[in-house]
Amino acid sequence: MSFAAVILSLVIMIAMLPVLQWFDLLPLPILEAMRFGVLLAWIIGATVSGALAVFAGFAIHRLAVSRAEFERLSRTDMLSGLLNRRAFTEALNEAGHDASLVIFDVDRFKTINDRFGHASGDAVIAAVSQIFADVFTGEDVIARLGGEEFGAIIHGGDNDERIARIEDIKEQIANHPIAVDGGSVKITISAGIADIGKDRKTAAVYAAADKALYLAKTLGRNRVIHERERLSQVWHRCATEHEHEAMTDPVELQRYVQRM
Repeated sequence: MSFAAVILSLVIMIAMLPVLQWFDLLPLPILEAMRFGVLLAWIIGATVSGALAVFAGFAIHRLAVSRAEFERLSRTDMLSGLLNRRAFTEALNEAGHDASLVIFDVDRFKTINDRFGHASGDAVIAAVSQIFADVFTGEDVIARLGGEEFGAIIHGGDNDERIARIEDIKEQIANHPIAVDGGSVKITISAGIADIGKDRKTAAVYAAADKALYLAKTLGRNRVIHERERLSQVWHRCATEHEHEAMTDPVELQRYVQRM
């Protein structure tokens, strides 16, 4: 590009010399003028092409930055700062088989909105999102799927270790007061877990985790349920914890059984 600019300016300058000589406007003999013309052509051409190269490079850099920022924003949930559903779906489709899908739901979130206002509801979402961002690192993926629902892809360890991780996160959130207008609130979350199998379709994994989450909500919330846990096993666990009589909603339980 620089060479082409120099050659172009040289051709133009040489072409102008006979015209200037014809009108007796050359202060020097034509051969001397040609030598100065060649020198000036290189100087002017290099200067112009260098300036154009800097300008073009700056414009390309700005375009690349703008495109990267647009791509980041298109994949980010604005309230939580986490990935959005579209980006999470892409990550889930690309996840390896040695991982689990977790769907979280903030318990009784509507009550928070109704009692403290939507600004307080946003504060709860932001606080929960920050906890998730702190605990899901490395290969793990965390996203806000919409409303008060979150999704995570966790790697490493066996099923028991992954369930234990989610139980720890559940307890951490339950013991973390969140500042809202008019005071603070303590919230709980429910979670459903499904394994990402090698030959298992993404839709099947998501449906299994969603069903496990529904069971966790049905049995009183503030629970972590794995897809392999049968209703009888979960019921026994509730009985062991002395909670099922007071917290289980029979109507919701019947609906869950009908969905099985």
